[in-house]
Parts: sequence; C-alpha cells; structure tokens
Amino acid sequence: MLAKKISLPPVLERHELKYLVPLSLVEPISQFIAPYCQLDYYSTNAFESFYQVNSLYFDTRDCQFFEQRLYGKASRFNMRVRTYASGEAPYFLEIKHKRGSSVKKYRATISEHEWPGILTDPNYRIPKTDSLVEKRNKELFMRLAHSYSIEPKIYTQYQRRAFFSTVDDYARVTMDKNMKYRPQEDNSLSKKPYSLQPDDSLTNYDDETIYANNTYSDASVVLELKSNIGQVPMWMLDLIQHFQLKQVGFSKYLKSTLVSREGSGIIYMLGDRASCCDY
Repeated sequence: MLAKKISLPPVLERHELKYLVPLSLVEPISQFIAPYCQLDYYSTNAFESFYQVNSLYFDTRDCQFFEQRLYGKASRFNMRVRTYASGEAPYFLEIKHKRGSSVKKYRATISEHEWPGILTDPNYRIPKTDSLVEKRNKELFMRLAHSYSIEPKIYTQYQRRAFFSTVDDYARVTMDKNMKYRPQEDNSLSKKPYSLQPDDSLTNYDDETIYANNTYSDASVVLELKSNIGQVPMWMLDLIQHFQLKQVGFSKYLKSTLVSREGSGIIYMLGDRASCCDY
C-alpha cells in the first residue's frame, strides 16, 4: 500500500514519549512496528527513508523559553517555524505548548511571500483565502511574537524516519539522527536571521556522550512515540518492553543551545573523549 500525504491538523493534542537509542536499533525497531505502521509520505520518498527537517527557534531577548525548559517548568511553550528538504517554502509556524508528557500544537502554513513578513512587516495581513483555524493560529503566533518580542535564536536540522499507525486513530513513531545547529541571532555568514536555508556553518551536536549526560552510551538517535492522550497503543508498550527503552526528556532547542554556548559540548564529554577532540 502506497503512503498517502497526510497533513497534520492545525491544532493537535497528543501524548509524547522520547527515548535515546543507538543507530543499530533503527532497523530492528522499524521491523518490530511494521505490522502496525507504515512509512509516511516523506520517508517513503527519501533516501534510506530519512528526510530532512529544518527548524528555526525563537525566544525572548533574555531567553525566557530556554530557561523555562532548562529548569523544568511544568507548563511551558516554544515557538518555531519549520520546513522540509532544502529549506524552501511552504513554511509551518508552530506553537508547542507542553505540560508533562502531553503536548498541544498549533500549526499554520506560511507561503514564501508571507515569510518573514508575518513577523517583520508592520503592513502584513493574513490572506483572505486562509481557513478560519489557520487564521486563528497565525493571529495567535503574531500576538505571542509581539507580546514576548521574540527573536530568531537557533536553527536546527536533522534527518527523520517517520511512521504512522495503520491500526489506530492516531499514532506516530519518529526516529531522528544527524542533528546539527547554527546560532541564528549572530549568523554572520548569511546576515539573514530568518533564513531556513542550510549552509556550511552547521555544526553537529548529536554526540553520544552529550546525550547521555556524561555517562557512556551510543545513543545517537532520538526515538519518539506519539499518540492520542490516554490512548497509548498496546504495541507501543510492547515496543518499550521488548527493547527495554528508558524514557528521557529531550529538547532539540535546549540541547543545541547548550552545546552552542558551552564550546561544542566539551563540558558534557568524558575526559578521554574530550582530550582527543579537535576544537
């Protein structure tokens, strides 16, 4: 059966569980979930089933969103714009409100002509052709952007293999690898702080010792299980038990920013690895 191109709804509430796994488990996990899932449209059409995801994260001038995540505030949100493949339109505005392991996401599609004018042009107007819910989500993004005086902070990129359930109302499995970042507020190479175009300034931050918080591990892939709130499928529970997965908290914005601020992650590395690295 061919994968269909399924768009995420403009407002989505779901349960999210994250795990760090070695690259060697990507294929066994893919095989384990095969009776319940199939690759999504983008993975089906990508090399080795991994497609590129590009995200530009925003924060306040004094990085309130970052600090709320760093210190574990129970209820928090972040704001980003996302695109796929080569970094070209369409773009997707996203507000991700998190409470525990539950997430509520607001999403709106932005055309090439609207970006970054929705944030930078005082004369910007939402297109009349937008649906009511898209219009509301854009208005919410603009209102929060103005209230918090958000700025582009960091650009992240990774490769994703994604599955959707064929036996549940809603369930997804994603595996992310090869994570990179670029500080955006001081992007002297492009002088384009709102750009989602990748370039040679990207730096890897998916070192296994960074992920493992200074204990040895070869966890280089972020595995995420997503389902409707209160409806975690039994096969997901079987997956967790079969591979003895240990749930962790993981934020790409937080991790990339920490690595960016702390000398490419040297303070997270074991001594024997840090001494042999070229900085």
